[in-house]
Amino acid sequence: MPTSDSYREFLIECLKDPEHAAGYIEAILAEKDPEPKLLRNALRKIAEAYTTSNKLPESAKQHHEKLDKILTQSGGSEIYTFVELLDALGFRVAIALKEK
Repeated sequence: MPTSDSYREFLIECLKDPEHAAGYIEAILAEKDPEPKLLRNALRKIAEAYTTSNKLPESAKQHHEKLDKILTQSGGSEIYTFVELLDALGFRVAIALKEK
């Protein structure tokens, strides 16, 4: 059975793939009983994966730091409230890759 360190390394490696990273965020936002800390943690892992693969532009790093600070202060509940509102209106959140 893999250790948690090797799983973390595996996850970071997978998150270097933008499609995998998008699916990871989308799955967390789709949780029925969301844990806002998981979203913050997922965004940190994606930022780490992109940093290690030199795919994190400086502007994205600054936005991540700003969002991380907001999520730390608020707990991220506003994001899940937004997702729940969309769900009640018959919509869902989808994370898609930006076309090049």
